Amino acid sequence: MAKKISFLFSLLLIVAFAIANGSATKEMVELYELKLGNMTVKLTNWGATIVSVILPDKYGKLGDIALGYDSVREYMNDTSYVGSIVGRFANRIAGAQFTLNGVHYKLVPNEGKNMLHGGPIGFSDVVWRVRKYKKDGHSPRIVFSYDSFDGEEGFPGDVKLYVSYTLLYGNKLAVKMKAEALNKATPVNLAQHTYWNLGNHNSGNILSQEVQIFASHYTPVDSEHIPTGEFECVEGTPYDFLQPHTVGSRIYKLPNGYDINYVLDGDLGKMKKVAVVKDNKSGRVMELSTNQPGVQFYTANFLKNVKGKGGYVYQPHGALCLETQGFPDAVNHPNFPSTIIYPGKDYKHVMVFKFSISS
Repeated sequence: MAKKISFLFSLLLIVAFAIANGSATKEMVELYELKLGNMTVKLTNWGATIVSVILPDKYGKLGDIALGYDSVREYMNDTSYVGSIVGRFANRIAGAQFTLNGVHYKLVPNEGKNMLHGGPIGFSDVVWRVRKYKKDGHSPRIVFSYDSFDGEEGFPGDVKLYVSYTLLYGNKLAVKMKAEALNKATPVNLAQHTYWNLGNHNSGNILSQEVQIFASHYTPVDSEHIPTGEFECVEGTPYDFLQPHTVGSRIYKLPNGYDINYVLDGDLGKMKKVAVVKDNKSGRVMELSTNQPGVQFYTANFLKNVKGKGGYVYQPHGALCLETQGFPDAVNHPNFPSTIIYPGKDYKHVMVFKFSISS
């Protein structure tokens, strides 16, 4: 009973927080479940967040492969964007500013002088409305929406956003993000920020897991993780995952670990294979496809002493993120694919995760 009272109290705190920040909807903050076959995904409308992804391993034992927390209140206090949708602009914008159609916009910085993942109160820290919800049956699905207002964190224009999560046969999870600019041109670059550990969320580091990334180039960055505007070949660098390698095989050559945007091979705007991740111990395999031009490969370098589900404490390299996206700071690099949307031309971002077992 004490746990139930604590959970309800957490919900009241969150709703009060949302109202204070002008982001409340008619929805309470709750947990939702999608189930198809032996795959179960739990989510919350706080940040349109993935809370857990439960799948069997090669021995048939169920396990949760997404890092997360036990209560919604912990998601409210999270500073690592665990499982959430980030935006209005994922990744970094240099100097928290950009110029569009002759107008200079000053944004709200939250990483030194730069903006990260949409600012101090991005889309990961608001209550999303539940538009549709089908728990099980054929193609279980949930659709979240959020109305972003003109001037939110400094961005221009009103934007209507939708995020859907759908389970498909063959242990697939489809994520679709859509944005409609209602009255002004504006940057939009959303990302899904789940921390994956195919061995189970509480199985330790991911250094022995194999990764293959279908990208021949990456966008190098400066000391503040801002792209230089150049493109470099992965060949001969620690960033080369064109062939499968364990995460730990060359991570020691980097200051903290991987945190870089890859330029995906394939046609702009078309669905393409992003990456394959394999954990030999559990046998789980995750394949990812998208229609976006880039993916941020991040090895949870700054996840330190974070108390997660079941009291397990997450540490650096305890998971990996594959955040499909437009390129970081694209608003300040004309040579990057555009992240600007206009009224009448929607933003559409698709991700498809396929999970399987390898002996």
